[in-house]
Amino acid sequence: MEKTILNVKINKDLKKLAQKVAQDLGLPLSVIVNSYLKKLVNERRIEFVAPFIPNKKTRKLLAEIEKDIDEGKNLYGPFDTAEEMDKCLKSL
Repeated sequence: MEKTILNVKINKDLKKLAQKVAQDLGLPLSVIVNSYLKKLVNERRIEFVAPFIPNKKTRKLLAEIEKDIDEGKNLYGPFDTAEEMDKCLKSL
């Protein structure tokens, strides 16, 4: 398979971040770009995923959980066995 060079203008910071992620994954950035391009060709579609944004009730619950974690309250485990976990859950 003959190879060629693709020049693409992208944000400098985005490139650095992408290179870092690729490095953390142990892959050259070109492998990741090629993978995305192959998917585009094979599936003939582009997928954009919107970030998960919790509703007001869920945000409130998450804030309460984070507060409990910070204060060391309402925490259980870790458990060595499933039986220990079951016993703890039944006692609540």
